[in-house]
Amino acid sequence: MKYALVTGGSRGIGRAVCVALAQLGYPVIINYKGNVTAAEETAAMVKAAGQEAVLLPFDVAKKEDVTAALGGWIEANKGSTIEVLVNNAGIRNDVLMAFMEDEQWRSVLDTSLEGMYNVTRTIMQPLLMNRFGRIINIVSLSGLKGMPGQVNYSAAKAGIIGATKALAQEIAKRNITVNAIAPGFVASDMTSDLNEKELSAMIPMNRFGKPEEVAALVKFLASKDAGYITGQVISINGGLYT
Repeated sequence: MKYALVTGGSRGIGRAVCVALAQLGYPVIINYKGNVTAAEETAAMVKAAGQEAVLLPFDVAKKEDVTAALGGWIEANKGSTIEVLVNNAGIRNDVLMAFMEDEQWRSVLDTSLEGMYNVTRTIMQPLLMNRFGRIINIVSLSGLKGMPGQVNYSAAKAGIIGATKALAQEIAKRNITVNAIAPGFVASDMTSDLNEKELSAMIPMNRFGKPEEVAALVKFLASKDAGYITGQVISINGGLYT
């Protein structure tokens, strides 16, 4: 069995990605931190797409949790492989750096950057042995251009972009691609506190993106058709920043 794992898969972009990968033919491991109701809703959508859904709760920021939950699943499913990994889990905690508390810095970096490392490192050896795989990191416009009030978030996403480019070179010979997708403003729980009407006026396409539009790009990068694309950061932002 070849599985896809999506971190932060219970809502928003993560949920849309889970459904898209199910449509591609993968049973999906849905990681979530605490919202079991949302995770179960996502699982139902994956099953409606004709694939198995596995709920796997753990905090990506905590190495011991990742080792126990994800490492435990790998150990218990030796006949199966996680072939596609989408590192989507992330949080925002926006504040100007002059007023930023240490915890606001640390929590954002731990979830996005440290979380990407914790999960990717845990599946790395089985992935290399499989000699085929797709790693797709969800980053952000903020990690490319920087955004005021998001020094922590910009730093975390920029760090993942650098890691994406380096890891792609390390494992390309094993037929494993590593790419990043940088969404601009996408309508989801993470952006629900933003003024969509005001911000849309800044976007050439004059609207926020949809989670399904990001998921469609994930679906392509996860496919065999994308086998020669690696180490890339692909923006999906309605023309806001290229």
